[in-house]
Amino acid sequence: MRRFNSLHTTAIFFALATAACKESKPPAADTTAETAAAAPVAAEEVLYVRLGGKDAITAVIDDFVANVAADKRINARFANTNIPHLKQMLVEQVCQATGGPCTYTGKSMRDAHKGMKITEAEFNALVEDLTKSLDKFKVGEKEKTELLTALGGMKGDIVGV
Repeated sequence: MRRFNSLHTTAIFFALATAACKESKPPAADTTAETAAAAPVAAEEVLYVRLGGKDAITAVIDDFVANVAADKRINARFANTNIPHLKQMLVEQVCQATGGPCTYTGKSMRDAHKGMKITEAEFNALVEDLTKSLDKFKVGEKEKTELLTALGGMKGDIVGV
């Protein structure tokens, strides 16, 4: 898999979140009932909104970090981690990447994981923990797929560096 820096990762997240928007043309100026009914659908095409905004993202991240803490396959990796900071960075990253109003202020994925030599099995365990949280909060399949695909795009900057 290609290696991406955090700007590329953010671009991947954003591209996935807005792909549906780019495929359809914006409606022409019209005052018909059909156009009015279509307007709310267009607003929901942004992944950030479809996920429920920052509060929902924060809830999923909180649960996800708890899953990681309970996961004996990978929890030792986080033993010396500043958990509140980790949560803040994850929320910022997901919020920004999904079209929300946040700005990610953390390190690039490559810099954050440099020298850790994370294995593919550890990465997969992390994805499983995130999937468990997304399922718990009943995140739709489309939204879940977009997030997990984006996470897969970061794999090259996380595994083995």
